[in-house]
Amino acid sequence: MVSFQQASLEDDDSSPAVEMPAWPLLDRLPQRLVEEGWSREACRALIDAAQQELKQRFLAEESVEVLVRARALFIDTLLRATWGHLLEPALGGRMALLAVGGYGRGELHPYSDVDILILVPGDAPLTAPERAQVEGFITFLWDIGLEVGNSVRTAAECAEESAADVGVMTTLLEARLLVGDESLVFAMREALAPAKVWPSHRFFEAKLAEQRDRHLKANDTAYNLEPNVKNGPGGLRDLQTIGWVAKRHFGADSLDELVQKGFITPAELRKLKQAQSFLWKARFGLHVLTGRHEDRLLFDHQIKLARAFGYEDATYTLAVEQLMQRYYRTVLDVSFLNELLLQAFRDAILPGDSAPQAINARFQIRNEYLETTSPDMFSRYPSALLELFVLLQQHPEVRGVSADTMRAVARHLWLIDEEFRQNPRHHRLFLEILRAPVGVTHELRRMNTYGVLGRYIPAFGRIVGRMQYDLFHAYTVDAHTLFVVSNLRRLAMPKFDHELPKLSSIMQQLPKPEIVYLAALFHDIAKGRGGDHSELGSVDAEAFCLEQGLSPYDARLVAWLVRQHLTLSVTAQKKDIGDPAVVSEFAQLVGDESRLDYLYLLTCADVRGTNPKLWNSWKASLFQEFYESVRAALRRGLEKPIDEEQLLAENKEAARALLAPQKIDAAQIELAWAPLSAAYFLRHSPEEIAWFTQLAATREGGVEEPLVAVQPHRQRGTTAVLIYAPHRRHGFARATAVLDQLGLTIVDARITPASNGFSLDLYHVLEDNGAPITDTERVEEMQQSLWNSLRRPEDSPLGVSRRAPRQVRMFNTPTRVTITRDARNDRSAVELVAGDRPGLLCDVGKVLWEERVDLLGARVSTIGERAEDVFYVTDLQQQPLGEAAAAQLQARLVATLTRPN
Repeated sequence: MVSFQQASLEDDDSSPAVEMPAWPLLDRLPQRLVEEGWSREACRALIDAAQQELKQRFLAEESVEVLVRARALFIDTLLRATWGHLLEPALGGRMALLAVGGYGRGELHPYSDVDILILVPGDAPLTAPERAQVEGFITFLWDIGLEVGNSVRTAAECAEESAADVGVMTTLLEARLLVGDESLVFAMREALAPAKVWPSHRFFEAKLAEQRDRHLKANDTAYNLEPNVKNGPGGLRDLQTIGWVAKRHFGADSLDELVQKGFITPAELRKLKQAQSFLWKARFGLHVLTGRHEDRLLFDHQIKLARAFGYEDATYTLAVEQLMQRYYRTVLDVSFLNELLLQAFRDAILPGDSAPQAINARFQIRNEYLETTSPDMFSRYPSALLELFVLLQQHPEVRGVSADTMRAVARHLWLIDEEFRQNPRHHRLFLEILRAPVGVTHELRRMNTYGVLGRYIPAFGRIVGRMQYDLFHAYTVDAHTLFVVSNLRRLAMPKFDHELPKLSSIMQQLPKPEIVYLAALFHDIAKGRGGDHSELGSVDAEAFCLEQGLSPYDARLVAWLVRQHLTLSVTAQKKDIGDPAVVSEFAQLVGDESRLDYLYLLTCADVRGTNPKLWNSWKASLFQEFYESVRAALRRGLEKPIDEEQLLAENKEAARALLAPQKIDAAQIELAWAPLSAAYFLRHSPEEIAWFTQLAATREGGVEEPLVAVQPHRQRGTTAVLIYAPHRRHGFARATAVLDQLGLTIVDARITPASNGFSLDLYHVLEDNGAPITDTERVEEMQQSLWNSLRRPEDSPLGVSRRAPRQVRMFNTPTRVTITRDARNDRSAVELVAGDRPGLLCDVGKVLWEERVDLLGARVSTIGERAEDVFYVTDLQQQPLGEAAAAQLQARLVATLTRPN
């Protein structure tokens, strides 16, 4: 940070010791401006030339500390020269031009805003001609291409604005005089003194609240996959918050001064500077590569930045993943230091006077913060490194950990070695953390931030900050893992029962909830090693659990959950869960209801913790339906699986029961069911059967007239779309084109040919945000569009014109098509993986139509940027595809769906 008196960065002793190399363009700038006659075009050209030189110096790997200061020096020189050129000397001499905000700190990235304050005397207001000169100065700066944030105030007005807004106070705190009357700056400093506005304790509390709000906007995690380098948790703003508080309370112009005063250690200062350097480099690189003010590490920027920084793809990690792991580990360091130093400042700014309250011989509570009773406690009792987190769970009134104790934890992490990990007392403490009634997630996250979790479970340490370059995983592996634990914990707490009642009921009846927490901790722990992470992780999980003293049965159960953690989700989304054989096969795999409960909970928590947009009412109902079917099969007994005839009879009987209140007689029901095959009753729920039956039986024409209906609130959490019309092989392509063009997401499709030449097609759809359709006008729009497609197909384009979102366009997923024969059901299964985009299903439908293939059903799943869909098809004789037809279909689908580079 810079003091008010300094008028030049070159004379700024408080700034980091950076040797500024000669820069001819800067040295000759005032002369060049005069030579060019101060034309706006020449000024813009000089600014562009400076930007280009800075860009080349950056790409040549010159120190970013030099570059941000060089940019500020260039603007300093330009503004001083412009001030002297455009303002009359008398006017310029009785005002003051100040750099404020980041520019005041002497930190300017290529396209950062140039924030300035023009201080005017309060006792001699500007005349109209003088105001016109000031306005001309500011207009000139905009005309030559500078993004200027400006204000013109007296010292008193500065104090008034600052009192109303801590943001203004913060900006002025960093003011640096460029040119003009220095006495005005002293007057402003006096007006902004802590005794008059924002005393240091109020300023501290306001900046903490500001930081909390900023973190909440980022979902309270630094690990979003497109983070904001400046404003995200652990970003540059968190570093600046430390500096602002230090300046306001301690009068420190730089963090180096705090080392001299004993508030931070040289090691902490070194880490802060290393973090700042990396984050500056990332931000400077973003500005250079995009040619604009850009602070977001968007997917399309990450690859370019990784290449510019010299990262290369390795065997199991992409260059971009290596860059982002460095970023996430940096912001983790910043988050820890931010918490530590703000806590140290709290102790100095808001000192308490309460005597310490002893908890045991090792820990005490002082001013609502937990601390050790002696500085050498961890070296004498290493187990206290885990006991700390147990005590935080047991004492919810404690607000956190004291700064000195946080420092002591960091200094003693080396004690967590193999001998430490083998100690039975430490096993008991770790399991006690997992079994605690409250604070499990909070303390696991704190353990991760403090570095303890990665030391105690070394495999976890290797996934800290690891990202996967796709749209499916919204967080890094370690952040995702702790979100999964958090989701499970919410299910265990009755106060959240209203969110997911069924899952909460199951969770709260588990005999050993720590089993599923351990499975959550290990389910992705082998990511990035190559091979099957589920298999590798299960080996780690079993070894760890046995080491912690769990019984062999419990250890094997945790390992089994890790190994199978994807199986329920994949089966429910890609297979026909209405098929008794699928249910029976899964029941055989699970073996008993207890393991099914654990797996169901882990699956739901995992999907919900992978990506906030991934979990929706459809997936919730799909997983629950499959869970209930498998549980019923287990209760029936594995030796007595349900057969198709029994399922068909049960579905018909349940549908009749649902129709009873509608007073529809048996003859009408049989008439509506007459054209429908047995496959229809096996593949549809009783609710779906009853819905169609009611529609067909209560209208003129019955089953001999076309029908389009939309049911907004389905039991499955979707909106159901029913189309009953003469069979058209292009029907799927046309229906999906209409629904897709309306911005709807199709999650399920079932096509059932009827014996009267009609086809009964049922689609389950959601809005783009994952919610069912609730708006009446929206429902009417859907019905009208589908009717138009049926009645006037020539007016309905067989295609979709919507563009894919920006993030999806960044990925080029190879198209893979696998076709297998499902002899038991007399059909073929087409498994498709391709880049997701609007119109994908329509294109699939067109290929099926052109290849003379009949579609029976589809399971549609979007995994981030990928579509992973399954289509059940037959030839026109209702038989599985032959080898030649399957090969031809496969080739056509790959050719049609492959996106050109």
